[in-house]
Amino acid sequence: MKLKSIHYRCGMLLLLAAMVLAEPAFAQKKERGFYKDVWMDGGVRLTSKKDLPVVRYLGLEMENLLSAATKDLSARDTLAQSRVVVGSEMDENGHLLYPDGAPRFRMLYLNGGLATQHGRSLGESGRERIREFIRNGGSYLGSCAGAFITGIYCDTVENEIRKDYLHIWPGYCITTGMTDTYTGIFVPEDSPLLNYYDFGGDLYIDSVYHNGGCYAAIENGALPEGTVVLTRYDADTMKLKKPAHKRIASWAYKASENSGRVVAVGSHPESSVYGEKLDYMASMVKYAIDGNRAPQLKAELEKGVSRKMIHGSSAGKPEYAKIGDKQYHHYTIEVPEGVETLTVHLESIPGMKNFDLYALANSGGFAWLDSAQYRNIKLGVDKTLFVNRPKAGKLYISVFCATTVDTKQTFWGTEYCGRTDVLNGVPYIITVDYK
Repeated sequence: MKLKSIHYRCGMLLLLAAMVLAEPAFAQKKERGFYKDVWMDGGVRLTSKKDLPVVRYLGLEMENLLSAATKDLSARDTLAQSRVVVGSEMDENGHLLYPDGAPRFRMLYLNGGLATQHGRSLGESGRERIREFIRNGGSYLGSCAGAFITGIYCDTVENEIRKDYLHIWPGYCITTGMTDTYTGIFVPEDSPLLNYYDFGGDLYIDSVYHNGGCYAAIENGALPEGTVVLTRYDADTMKLKKPAHKRIASWAYKASENSGRVVAVGSHPESSVYGEKLDYMASMVKYAIDGNRAPQLKAELEKGVSRKMIHGSSAGKPEYAKIGDKQYHHYTIEVPEGVETLTVHLESIPGMKNFDLYALANSGGFAWLDSAQYRNIKLGVDKTLFVNRPKAGKLYISVFCATTVDTKQTFWGTEYCGRTDVLNGVPYIITVDYK
C-alpha cells in the first residue's frame, strides 16, 4: 500500500507538471507596464462582440466597445464611442492612451463590419488617437473591415485616398469577391506565425470563414517596404473565385522600432474556438503583441534636482506628464563610486495624496515591481526609498501607479467606475539624492 501511495503521488506530480507545461506559454510572458492586454473595437458600423475566444485561450485581459445593431444606431452610440476613444472630461486622453501618450493596452483589435463608415464615425480626432496609440508602441490587429481600414485606399474607389481610413499601413487592399464561405489558408515556410504554432506540420489551415474580405495588393510588382506576408488564400481547391487564390490573406507592418506592429487579416478567424483556426488567430495576436515598443526611459535624473511630473495630456509635455493606472515611469541616474546612501523621494502635490505610487530601484536593468532589488510600496504618494551602498554606475529607478479603476459591462461595453480620478493621471515630484 505504501509503494502504491508513492506511485500515486508521483503520478499526480507528473500529471500536474504536464498540465503546467500545457498552459499557454505566452500568458506567462506578459510585458509589464500596460493597464490591460486587449481593447476590442466593436463600435459604430462594426460587429459588436462581447467575447473574443483567443483572449481566453491566451489568458489575456480585455475590454471592449459595443454599439447598437446597424439599423438602430443613434447619436448616443457615436457619443459613447467618442468618449471612449477620443476622451472626455473624466478621461481626457481616452481609454487607449496614458496621459503621456503611451499605449494603455498592448493591442487594439478592430472587428469586421463597414470600414469606411466606422472610420468616418471616429472622426479625425478618433482616427488620430488610434494612430498615436500605434506610433507610441501599441499594436493592432484587424480582421476583414479591420484589415481594409489599415490602408490608404481600396480597389472600390479607383485609387482615391480614403480620408476615413486609418492609414497605418502604406498599402491598399483588393476585395476578394467571396462572401459567406470558407477558404483554406497556406502558411509560407518563412511566415513568422510559425514561431508560435506549427499548424499540424503541413503549413495549411482548413476552412477559415470569409465574408467579403480582402487581400493585400501588390503594386508595381512589390508590397510596401516593411510589409511581411503571413499567410495566403487557398481559393482554388475550394472552387471559389480564382482571383484570390494564393493572394496575401494576412500581413504585418511595423513602421519603426518605436511603433507597434500592425497585423491585418482578410478573413474571420476571430470566432474560432478550437483547432488550427484558433491557433491561427492566437499566432497573429502573439505576433502583434511581440511587436510592442520596448520600455522607454523618461529621463536621466540629476543629483538633488526635483522633477515635476504634473502635466495632463492636453499640455503637450509628455516628458513631464502625470502617471496613469498600472503604468511605470522609468528613470536612470549615474551613481559615482563610494556612495553610502542613495534616496529616492516621491512627493505629492496639494490635494492629490490619495493615490498609491510605489518607488522601485534596480542596478541591472528596468526596475519592475516583481524583480526590483529595492522597493517601497507604502500606500500613498509620499515616501522615500533608501538604497544603501548602491553599486557604482547606472541605477534604474521606476515609479509605479498601483491605483486603478474598477470596470462594469454596459450596453456600450466596458465602462469605468470606482477610482476614475486616476484616468487623467497622478501628479508627483521625484527627487534622487545621495551622499
